[in-house]
Amino acid sequence: MTKKRSLQERLQDGPVVCGEGYLFELERRGYLQAGTFVPEVALENPEALKQAYRDFMNAGSDVVLAFTYNAHREKMRIIEKEHLLEPLNRNAIRLAKEVAKEHPEEEALVAGNISNTNIFDPEDPASKETVRTMFAEMVKWCKEEEVDFVNGETFYYYEEAKIALEEIQKQDLPAVITLGLMGENILRDGYQVEEACQLLQEHGALVVGMNCFRGPQTMQPFVEKIREACDGYVAALPVPYRTTEEHPTFFNLPDGGCSCHLPTETTFPTSLDPLYCNRYEIASWAKEAKDVGVNYFGLCCGASPAMLREVAEAVGEEAPNSKYSPDMQKHFLFGDDEALKQHNLEYRTKA
Repeated sequence: MTKKRSLQERLQDGPVVCGEGYLFELERRGYLQAGTFVPEVALENPEALKQAYRDFMNAGSDVVLAFTYNAHREKMRIIEKEHLLEPLNRNAIRLAKEVAKEHPEEEALVAGNISNTNIFDPEDPASKETVRTMFAEMVKWCKEEEVDFVNGETFYYYEEAKIALEEIQKQDLPAVITLGLMGENILRDGYQVEEACQLLQEHGALVVGMNCFRGPQTMQPFVEKIREACDGYVAALPVPYRTTEEHPTFFNLPDGGCSCHLPTETTFPTSLDPLYCNRYEIASWAKEAKDVGVNYFGLCCGASPAMLREVAEAVGEEAPNSKYSPDMQKHFLFGDDEALKQHNLEYRTKA
């Protein structure tokens, strides 16, 4: 097996792919509750979490991202399980490390994960200190568990992202910081997303960019602005949904074809299925992102391993499971293998 390279070394060598989206994927598999969205699976069903890690890694992810999104003190307090905070965080990282060693070619990187807290309030200094304390303890556990870097993600306030970066730097760990841009096209404390990324990079983030909330169509224009504003490495990890200029995030996507009365006010988060991009739309976006100079690629909430494999292959990587990529040559209706029966092939448009 090849010697394990650092994140910076991999970025210098070419594109890096990071599989995200465990939140929706594990809810879809039946191991996580939509709504609370707390990753208790790390303790309750560790084998299910390992399999999700494994599936995304084999689909082309260079990184096994520890599933600690929403595993912070405030979320755990809300569900009255604060006593499980540290064991959940540590176990999520340890499981990620186990799976990373399974990579058939080069041991995958393991990333710790911190994220938006939803309690940050720019007008409340006490909230800022609470957020800092929450990040500090999580990053300390990341350091003790020897992650390769920490991913701070889905921040919709620049200042909260900067606090995350500062706490990562205190533990001497490389930082990937990505921002979630909501429907007003500006961060909630008034920063343009490219301005915020430029500042975060100046403050020492190894990779800056965007993740979540937006599909490829409505994230890409802002990713291009970030690329123009920043000299270093840029990340893009959209959600795989058909967001539009009118509805730029997946929070308020309408579904005109829905034939039932939804129990929720919006299609988010449990009725988004008909609004998916297909894998070829995802591949087309990944090529476009690579062409404009994105370095760190992935997908966020809603991603499947098959979708991530499209990203990896589109940016020039071969995944361990690329041998399972679509090949229609031998399909009885749509193939072109000479062994196939002509009377079936001629029926393809009537099937």
